[in-house]
Amino acid sequence: MTVVPHRITGPVPLVSTVDGVVRGTLEQGVAVFRGIPYAAAPTGPRRFRAPEPAEPWEGVREAVAFGPTAPKRPYSPPLDELLPDPEVAGEGCLNLNVWTPSPARTGLPVLVWIHGGALLHGSSAVELYDGAPFARDGVILVSVNYRLGVEGFGVLPDAPANRGLLDQLAALEWVRRNIAAFGGDPRQVTLCGESAGAVCIAALLAAPRAEGLFRRAVLQSGAPAALSPEAGRRTTELIAERLGVAATAAALATVEPAELLAAQSAVTSGGTPLTGGNSFQIVVDGELLPRDPAEALRAGAAAGVDLLMGSNSEEYRLWFVPSGLTERLSRLQLRLALLKFRVPRATARTYRANRPAATPGELLGALATDLLLRVPLNRVADARGDGSGRTYLYEFGWPSPVRRLGACHALEIGFVFDTLDRPDTVALTGADAPQELADAMHAAWVRFAATGDPGWPAWNASRPVMVFGPGAPEVVCAPRDDELRGWAPYRRTS
Repeated sequence: MTVVPHRITGPVPLVSTVDGVVRGTLEQGVAVFRGIPYAAAPTGPRRFRAPEPAEPWEGVREAVAFGPTAPKRPYSPPLDELLPDPEVAGEGCLNLNVWTPSPARTGLPVLVWIHGGALLHGSSAVELYDGAPFARDGVILVSVNYRLGVEGFGVLPDAPANRGLLDQLAALEWVRRNIAAFGGDPRQVTLCGESAGAVCIAALLAAPRAEGLFRRAVLQSGAPAALSPEAGRRTTELIAERLGVAATAAALATVEPAELLAAQSAVTSGGTPLTGGNSFQIVVDGELLPRDPAEALRAGAAAGVDLLMGSNSEEYRLWFVPSGLTERLSRLQLRLALLKFRVPRATARTYRANRPAATPGELLGALATDLLLRVPLNRVADARGDGSGRTYLYEFGWPSPVRRLGACHALEIGFVFDTLDRPDTVALTGADAPQELADAMHAAWVRFAATGDPGWPAWNASRPVMVFGPGAPEVVCAPRDDELRGWAPYRRTS
C-alpha cells in the first residue's frame, strides 16, 4: 500500500456533529478535536446507569483539550514510573478525541482506539496514544474514554452489567453518526485495543448489538475472556463490605468517588493479570453478552470481521521483573502454580528444556503468557477458517533494555502508534528504540485499517505469524495445538 501523507494549513474548519459544532486545533499538519462528549456525564442518578445521550449545545464548542478521565488511581510503584496515567479532573468522562488528515476529505478509514489498564487504569490522554502519525498517513484516529473499576464493571443487582462496554458501544454509535463530518467512512471502521482494551473488543465481537459498527478489529495482548455474573460479583462485594454498605448501585451511589476508589484499590492490590487476584472482569450478562466471547468467536461470531491479533514474546516481564518475582519465586511455588494452572508435566518439561537457565519465576511467566494469550488467540484463529473475514497473527519480540523488561507487555504500543520519541514510550523502550521497527509495525496497522491486509499471509493451514523482532520482520509458522495435553507450548519453526 502506498501512503500519501496529507497535511493541511490555515485555520481548522468547524465540524458539525449531531450534538453541536466543535472547533479543534491544527497540530503537525492534521486537525485534532479533543474532549468531545459522546454520552452524558455519568454522575448523579446516571452514575451506575447505561450511558445516555449527550446533551446538545448551542454555538461552537472548543475541542482543544482532553476531556475528564474516568475516576481512577495511579498505578502502584514501580509500574507508575513505567506506565504514566494522567488524570484530567471533571465529571464528563464519556468523551473521545479525533485526529483527522482533514475534515474536508471523504471516505477515509477510521481506527478507534480502546485503551488498556486492567479495567482500572488508563485513559485516552496518555501521550503515546497521539493519533497524529495515523492521521499523517491517511487514517482517522479516534480514542475513547470509558468508565473503569466498580463504576464501569462492578456487578450490581440494580444496575446493568458491563457498563464500560456499553460506554464503548455508545462511542462506536457516535462514530457511525458523526465520523463522515470529520472525513471518515463509517463503513471502514477498525476497532483496536491493547490488554484490557483488547479483551473488551473481543467481547464486542461477540455482542449482537455491536454488529455492523466496525468492519475490522485488532487485539493486542488480550484474548477473549469473561466470567459468570456470580463469579464477577466477588470483587464488588468485597469493596462494599470494606465500605460497610450493601453491594448495590443505590448504596454505592451514596459513597464519594475518592472513598470508593480507596476501597477499590485496597481490594484489588496485590494481583496481576497473569497471577490473578481480585479484579474486574467482563461478565456474560445474558443481554449485551449472551454467551462467553471465546465460545462465541469459536462458534462463528463476527465471522465477517477482519481480525488482527497477537502478543509480545515476554508479556510477563512487565509484572514479574520490576516486582522481583522472577528471582523471588521458589521451585515449590512454581510447582503449586503449575498445579493451579493444570499444566501437563510433559509441557512443563518442554519449557524447562527450552530455557535451561531460566529461574522458576521466568518459567512461570513464560507458561502463563502462552496459556493466557498465545494459545487462546491461536485457537480463535483456527476456528475462523470458514468465515469471510480474514485472520492475521503477529508477535512482537524486540527486547527493551530498560530494567531487563525484554519484550514485555505494552511495549509494542509506541511502535504501533509511531510515537517512539514521547517520554511515555521512552519510559519502556529506552532512548534508542529502532525507528525502522516502528515504521514497519505502524505501516502494517495503517494497511490493515485501510484494506484489511497488514502485509503478510492470512491464517491458513501453515499457521503464519509475522514476528516483529530485533531483526527484520519475518513470517514464521506457529505449532499446532496439542489437544492431548490440553494446550501446547508455543514454539516457532521456520
